[in-house]
Amino acid sequence: MILKKLTILNYRNIAAAELEFSPKVNCFVGQNGEGKTNVLDAIHFLSLTKSMANPIDSMNVRHGEEMMMVQGVYDLNGTEEEVSIGMKMHQKKHVRRNKKEYKRLAEHIGLLPLIIASPSDAAIISGGSDERRRLMDVVISQYDSEYMTALMAYNKALQQRNAMLKAEEEPNEDIISIYEGMMAENGERIYAKRNAFVEEFIPVFQQFYQAISGGNEQVSLRYTSHCQRGDLLGIIQRDRQKDRIVGYSLHGIHKDELEMALDGYPIKREGSQGQNKTYMISLKLAQFDFLKRTGSKTTPLLLLDDIFDKLDARRVEQIVNLVSGDAFGQIFITDTNREHLDKILERSQGNYKIFRVEAGNITANP
Repeated sequence: MILKKLTILNYRNIAAAELEFSPKVNCFVGQNGEGKTNVLDAIHFLSLTKSMANPIDSMNVRHGEEMMMVQGVYDLNGTEEEVSIGMKMHQKKHVRRNKKEYKRLAEHIGLLPLIIASPSDAAIISGGSDERRRLMDVVISQYDSEYMTALMAYNKALQQRNAMLKAEEEPNEDIISIYEGMMAENGERIYAKRNAFVEEFIPVFQQFYQAISGGNEQVSLRYTSHCQRGDLLGIIQRDRQKDRIVGYSLHGIHKDELEMALDGYPIKREGSQGQNKTYMISLKLAQFDFLKRTGSKTTPLLLLDDIFDKLDARRVEQIVNLVSGDAFGQIFITDTNREHLDKILERSQGNYKIFRVEAGNITANP
């Protein structure tokens, strides 16, 4: 898949931009805070219908403006596809494919597969378990529409059950049992898909980490879930009274965890900044590889947002070697350090474009 053209209007700090891209490497150079990441965020918005920075759509409209729009023209396995997302303040967004609006946003997810690595991904290691569940959800939902349907149904039932648990009056037995049944049915379906994903994902992730680190460290992932304890419905119902006391559901796949280790110890506690960064980037490259093999039978876009900070020269060199190879397709990179980008461009055989970003203005270098 190739993103050929990108049009942006009033998205975050970008007033207007019309960009044409190289089918291989596209670099955005500029100081921090100028808008480099916002270009990548607009691309992310077109693929997943939401910003990677702010889930509240109205917060992505440029200050002082009443509407925003992003539009992309893609070459999808030889077929041209146009996708646009527009919205006015205080109104819902409209997502269109070839000028026809989707009835459900879930129908769009997976059409334009994408993986992004950015500094905010540090939360995958340092943050709560919801960050690590999202790592699984982002990939699986892009190649398995049934997964997203089950996840949405589970979250809706969970929300309803939690509302009943918090209420002053005792929950109606018949109604809360219905929500628990929905949680269990969809939760076990989600668990099966997550478990299959992790089993196939782990060796790929470990290979990327070994390649970047030089084989000096051993890393591992371990998936844990309440589903591993037995029948999920029984587990949820068994602790209903305890849940009633705390006011929310203590058991279910919304508590699933990915335990991340370096040389047998939790990387959150033991890893250096460079090791944590290597771990995170390896996770992202493994996501890309998995999605390329199992998704919509097209090569995903790879977005690398300021990923080289805190890495030594050897690890940077290894990442450059990896992403410049034939296994990766179209790449979008931001960095304040032109030296990193020059190393990648040396391997691109002239098939690249460089854009300078200043105060939301984007210009292509001649």
